[in-house]
Formats: sequence, C-alpha cells, structure tokens
Amino acid sequence: MNTPARMGAYVLGLAVVFAGAFGIGGAVGATPPSASVNNGHGGHGTPAQAAPKTDHVPGGLQVSQNGYTLTPRTTTITPGEWTEFRFTVDGPDGRPVTAYETQHDKKLHLIVVSRDATIFRHVHPELAGDGTWSVPLTLPDAGAYRVFADFVPQGGAGLTLGADLYASGDYAPRPLPAPGRTVTVDGYTVRLDGTLTPGAASRLVAEISKDGRPVTDLQPYLAAYGHLVALRVGDLAYLHVHPDGAPGDGVTTAGPGITFYAEVPSRGDYRLFLDFKHDGTVHTAAFTVRAEQPSGAAPATTADHGSEHAHSGH
Repeated sequence: MNTPARMGAYVLGLAVVFAGAFGIGGAVGATPPSASVNNGHGGHGTPAQAAPKTDHVPGGLQVSQNGYTLTPRTTTITPGEWTEFRFTVDGPDGRPVTAYETQHDKKLHLIVVSRDATIFRHVHPELAGDGTWSVPLTLPDAGAYRVFADFVPQGGAGLTLGADLYASGDYAPRPLPAPGRTVTVDGYTVRLDGTLTPGAASRLVAEISKDGRPVTDLQPYLAAYGHLVALRVGDLAYLHVHPDGAPGDGVTTAGPGITFYAEVPSRGDYRLFLDFKHDGTVHTAAFTVRAEQPSGAAPATTADHGSEHAHSGH
C-alpha cells in the first residue's frame, strides 16, 4: 500500500475469492472489468480474465504455509478481561520474522472471530524488535475463537495464517443470525445490495445512512472508505474485500455507497463484516448472506476441488 504500484491496484478495486493465504492465489471465473487480480496481500495486478485453478487450501485454515508458521504465545483468555495477546510469525529458518511489508497502513492485520461467527474483532498489534507481536485483547464470551494473521513478509508473498484461541469458561453457542441485508449499528443503518453467486464476481454495495439521511462524509480508515471481511460459515474459510476506488483519487465519493467485488467458491451462508469510519469512530456492521447457485447453472467446480483463492488484503 505504501508504494505507488500497490496503491494503484488498490484504487482499481479488488475482486476477491478464497485463497490458500490472505492475498494469494488466482481468481476463479471472470474478474469484473474494474477490478484487478491481486497476487499478494495488497500487491499489484492488472485487469484480467482469471483462469480456473485447481486444488488449493482456503485462506486462514492453516497455521503454517510456505515455510511460515503462526505461533500464538497466548492461547487462553479470560472472558471480559483485557489480555495482552502475543504471537510470532516464524519464518522458514525457524526464527520469528522481524521485517514486513506495510499494507494498508499496517504491517500486520489481526482478525479474531468466534467459531460461531457472531463475534468479530479487527485489531492491529505492535511489533517488538525480537519479532513478537502484541495487542490488548478482550473477548466478551467464553468459547473457541479463530485468529487470522494477514501479512506480507519482506520480499515475500502475502499470507493468511490461522490459529485457535480459547476464552475459558462455560460456552453456549449462539445461533447464526438470519440472512438479512439491513442492519443497525451505533445509530447507523447499513443496507447491503447485491447477490453472492458462487464462481462469479459479485458486486456488493453498502449504503450507509444515519437518522434517515445518507452519510456522505465517510472518513478514510486504513486508506479506504470501507473494509469488508467475509467468512464461510462452517469452516471459517476467509476472504477480504476492498472497495472500488480510494479516498483522494478524484473519483470515489465519501459515501453513502461503498462498492465491493467478491467471488465465493460455493453455496452456503457467509458472514460479512463491514468496517467504516465516521465522526472519528470506526463502526462494524455484520451481515449473514446466503450464496446460491442461479437456477439451471452448473455448480462451481472450485467448490468440488477446494480451489478457493483470495486476492487482496487489508
């Protein structure tokens, strides 16, 4: 993101599909004309017709990939209490990685999601000189959580690694919220328009309003007007989507609509978490969206072979 090439790709917008790592892999099916295929966590690309891919592991399902391993130093958290969550990313030489590329204003993005896909945290840890990352973290309820670390090691390709985290205590899973396209959060109403179609680039538009009036002065947050994280319900396979355009490009408006392109590999329910910033505060709107194959269409081959790739990163 800190280089013109990466920002250029970001401005074009990113068509995102599940990947073996966050920001790694190729698209399945067509990429929208305005979107660029991104090979890397915010790396650069050019508009292209993406080719079908074969067997690949979905993003965030592996703790180790390409020689890099996510190693939590904190594995248990007491619900409701602030805990210093610490971890390292160990490189191919077995040592903690200390040099990272900056992507979307940060060297690493940490996503924490409950296994029932109802609790979501997007935080940014600090890196110590010895390669240890740390961030104050509080989780409201007992249970199992999944931690996703999205990063680009210096000179390498982008990765999403995942590991489990536990909040001790009695766990009562919450039901998945019903599919819906309008949610209210912190006094804002967010409507999500568009359809998720497996194997095809899907255009999604988030419309934000407050007190019945469109919000037209969204503020940049991590160099964007919105960030969208999507998780497949069941295995928490991970994808990240960024919107068309960027603040200050002379074209993109600061609301009320934020346009995204996403590609999902299979039918089923997905949890979508939208971060946006207004009046100096970051808000998160959560949706349950069902992806369904159009009537008469052949099933996406990617679902059969696990070819689930992601383009982009934070």
